[in-house]
Amino acid sequence: MIRSQPLSFPKSFQWGFAAAAPQIEGAAFEDNKGPSIWDTFARIPGKVLNGDTLDVACDHYHLYEKDLELMAKLGAKNYRLSISWPRIFPKGRGSVNPLGIDFYNRVIDACLLHGVTPWVTMFHWDLPQALEEDFGGWRDRRTADAFGPYADTLVKSLGDRVKNWITINEIFCFTQDGYGNGTKAPGAKESEQVVNQTYHTALLAHGEAVRAVRQYGGHGARVGITDNPIPTIPLTETEGDIEAARQTFIEINSRVLEPLYRGEYTDAYFKVVGPNVAHFQQEDFDLISQKTDFLGLNVYTGQFVRTGANGSPEILPFPKSYPTADATWLAHAPQAIYWCARHVAEIYEVPSIIITENGAGYDDAPPVNGEVLDLHRRDYVRNYLRELHRSIGDGVPVDGYFLWSFMDNYEWMDGYQRRFGVVYNDYATQQRTPKLSAKWFGQVMAENRIL
Repeated sequence: MIRSQPLSFPKSFQWGFAAAAPQIEGAAFEDNKGPSIWDTFARIPGKVLNGDTLDVACDHYHLYEKDLELMAKLGAKNYRLSISWPRIFPKGRGSVNPLGIDFYNRVIDACLLHGVTPWVTMFHWDLPQALEEDFGGWRDRRTADAFGPYADTLVKSLGDRVKNWITINEIFCFTQDGYGNGTKAPGAKESEQVVNQTYHTALLAHGEAVRAVRQYGGHGARVGITDNPIPTIPLTETEGDIEAARQTFIEINSRVLEPLYRGEYTDAYFKVVGPNVAHFQQEDFDLISQKTDFLGLNVYTGQFVRTGANGSPEILPFPKSYPTADATWLAHAPQAIYWCARHVAEIYEVPSIIITENGAGYDDAPPVNGEVLDLHRRDYVRNYLRELHRSIGDGVPVDGYFLWSFMDNYEWMDGYQRRFGVVYNDYATQQRTPKLSAKWFGQVMAENRIL
């Protein structure tokens, strides 16, 4: 009988779940929390499916102890959470809200009580509405100036227990989608130059957060950013297609990765943005390009690239019948996780990579006899993990994987219809039911191998 070798991961590999404050906490206006741009955006008719708001979400603000108990029961040793900026600074700056600090102190303590290591993201899209009104949000570098004291406050308050910090989540989504095409909060449709300015402001905020961790984080503190670069997959693993994918990866992700790792806007950046260059000061790049300890990657899908007939890279469109999740933007392309990790390791010499998000959104039906048989999600994650295992075998320094998401939650413009969780949430009762995928992933974490 032929027996396949177990697909085991390194002993030090970090497994966990991920979630974000605005998507799960609820209590949107409780205990002096200020409104975020998403609280405002969700109330604009037609912006969010069914007019769903973040007001209650998963009520994690009140149920966090039970949620962390369940997370630990499923075998998680790590949890990537985010902190709500307007819960700490209701107006984005000025006076700190002590009730906000108290809440996150309780959450961190509950994590540690259950043997779960917290990985804290400082910003996951919920910009204080006051900063949008006062400065124009990410259009203006004063928002980055406000982010500095916020980051200082978090590290000073939680840094005795939190040693893994993530500065910013997915710059592309809250800049390009928030200020360019208007599909995400605040729903603006600005010029390309303004959009590029929002990228630059976000990079400055990242730099302020790195500075805060270095200054106040203490012994053992680590910091990185979470990016969602567009992965480019060579159509064939031949020299020509690999080089085409590599060139394309650099160019289409140049507005974030190039300044972070090159310390400047490079030729690739100027080629992409043309005359729509962000206004910057040369010393900005000293802040932006400070050395980090890891790079977080959020990987869901990718684009296939080949060497075109004229010798230039060619991005291939997906056929209409190409398999996707119910989240139709999420084409099933497991090789994306291999090539995204490999590209950043080879191009930017990143010493440590953490997959900070990977998962699949489906319109799961309610439990039947206590079960949600989400085989499609289980197979999606399993296929991506096989490619991730392959990357480690090829020498790519991937040190951790966080599954998105722990439980069903507020999925931005899709409201509560689209479910990414491995735990089913009944929003009417806030009853949590682990799905088949949760139990399977728990075994993966426990045995440190793909089952």
